[in-house]
Amino acid sequence: MFWYQEELDRLEKVKKEITYTPDIVFYGSSSFNLWGDLLNLFQEYNPINLAFGGSTLAACSWFFKKNFKGLNPKAVIIYAGDNDLGDGRHPEEVVLFCRTLLMQIREAYGAIPVTFVSVKPSPSRWYLEGSIRYTNTNIKELVKEDENFHFVDIYQATLGENGKPNSAYFAEDGLHLNSQGYKVWYDIISSNKASFPVLTH
Repeated sequence: MFWYQEELDRLEKVKKEITYTPDIVFYGSSSFNLWGDLLNLFQEYNPINLAFGGSTLAACSWFFKKNFKGLNPKAVIIYAGDNDLGDGRHPEEVVLFCRTLLMQIREAYGAIPVTFVSVKPSPSRWYLEGSIRYTNTNIKELVKEDENFHFVDIYQATLGENGKPNSAYFAEDGLHLNSQGYKVWYDIISSNKASFPVLTH
């Protein structure tokens, strides 16, 4: 996993330069990493964005201890799995990595809120529709095993009337979101209050 080194170094810099104690960690792949106004939108929760480009759920788990070292978050929100499927991993492998990451967070921080944002549909990966649906369905089942694990479904909201990904929400590459897409995500994620720590400041 040496190809992530540049991104991992960037995350170390992010942690060193932050001027407040983060209460919530956004973790995962470029769909979070490229969300330009994420920190501002969720500023009341003292967020830190530790998402890294190209990451898989496997990589998120593999580098968990390194990336979270020195942090003591009160909540974690995850978006990943998209790239695992794109790399050819079976949905059941993706679910296993999700379970492993959840266990790592539990071991490190106890019963804090952990939220998984569903794997999104996208024009460039619509050929994976079946795998994406299967992955989301099975990760949603994990919620039943942990009362502080939450599943936020952004899948349906990013589909058009024809049942396919709504191109109005995606960048030209057909994979990443544009500002309209992120607005949809924000409205859904922010409304799920159980995902966030109780404010004490």
